[in-house]
Amino acid sequence: MSKRITTYRGKTLKELQQMSLDEVVELLPARQRRSLKRPQYWNHERKKLLKDLREAKKAMEKGQQVVVRTHLRDFIVLPEFVGLTVEIHNGKEFVPVELTLDKVGDYFAEFAHSRKVVKHSAPGIGATRSSMFVPLK
Repeated sequence: MSKRITTYRGKTLKELQQMSLDEVVELLPARQRRSLKRPQYWNHERKKLLKDLREAKKAMEKGQQVVVRTHLRDFIVLPEFVGLTVEIHNGKEFVPVELTLDKVGDYFAEFAHSRKVVKHSAPGIGATRSSMFVPLK
């Protein structure tokens, strides 16, 4: 039985990590490609996060486990950060996310939802016409 190799657009993880950033950008979907090519995308906050992620990757190669925390939800997952753990702020708390190959090209916000799913229970007293006349015990 052969082991299935995970790829991103026909490239393995090692091939993606050996490519330059410009070559990787050409493989990404149109919206991400357009964002990464613009100079205003690389403001000082994103450059700092990029530097922190690269330092965490070096520390991980030495055997240390480093977690990077960020509020930047519009940062795009790049292949060089696969294997890192990033804590992404959802507006209330930091949600830990393990970056894997299948998350390459996605935004951080897709993994830390900022809104909870509303789960409704039974209607309360006075919610319906029939419940107006139910005596309270």
